[in-house]
Amino acid sequence: MRTILVILTLAAAGCGGGSAGATLDVVASTNVYGDIASQIGGSHVHVTSVLDNPNADPHLFEPGTQNGLAVAEARLAIQNGAGYDDFMGKLEAASPSKSRIVVTIADVLDVHGRDANPHLWYDVPRLPRIAGAIATGLEQADPKHAGAYRAGLARFTKSLRPLDEVVQRIRQRYAGHAVAYTEPVPGYLLAAAGLRNLAPASFTRAIENGSEPPPEAVAAMDELMRGRRVDALLYNSQAVSPITTRVRAAARLAGIPVVGMAETIPPRRSFQQWQLAQARSLERALAR
Repeated sequence: MRTILVILTLAAAGCGGGSAGATLDVVASTNVYGDIASQIGGSHVHVTSVLDNPNADPHLFEPGTQNGLAVAEARLAIQNGAGYDDFMGKLEAASPSKSRIVVTIADVLDVHGRDANPHLWYDVPRLPRIAGAIATGLEQADPKHAGAYRAGLARFTKSLRPLDEVVQRIRQRYAGHAVAYTEPVPGYLLAAAGLRNLAPASFTRAIENGSEPPPEAVAAMDELMRGRRVDALLYNSQAVSPITTRVRAAARLAGIPVVGMAETIPPRRSFQQWQLAQARSLERALAR
């Protein structure tokens, strides 16, 4: 198995990719990377996203037989890494293949370590690197369509400009403003926008891991809401618990805007549409 690490150039490599006219089978751990691959690859690829249910908690997801079949047939697998989608490694190990190419986004961005934030698709400044690595994987798996993949990458990168503009506008107007999130999902977005997260890590990490936060962390979150010490609460709508529901209710009672931040793309939206809508919602919340 070959693993793509940090690849920033699109160099033609290898051979194969199927017979003339055939599409390249690609499997992505979530529809985030699946949608990016589909946009770059166009008609030359057939993409299967293992996790695409907007109501599912990715941290609790268990793949099924069909997911294993998709991985077994794929010439290119795209996964997040950093402990986020460990199910992909299990699926790949169950169907080993020397010809399968694996793109691990955490390796592309060099994000590792126990405390690393795995929600890499929120790192707006580095989205071109993510897309570039996916395009490289497509080209290595199917070199005869390298030109099409390069063109698809250029189109995708250009389409990120409205998102970049909103993030930069938030930074220019609200840098240093305080917000809180229930999980570290939008952490990279907040960093790019120059915002400060005041939610205690002991609270957000516990929620992310599906465990109970310590009482003092819950009390600290409650105080952030009651004291209106933040301008917005960023709420993971895919990982709901009684504690996060209580925090959301406290924010609304205090008049603090609540902004939903999900982990997978909702139906009938592209990656860019989804992220742009969330960034604009954050901007509106800060303007209140």
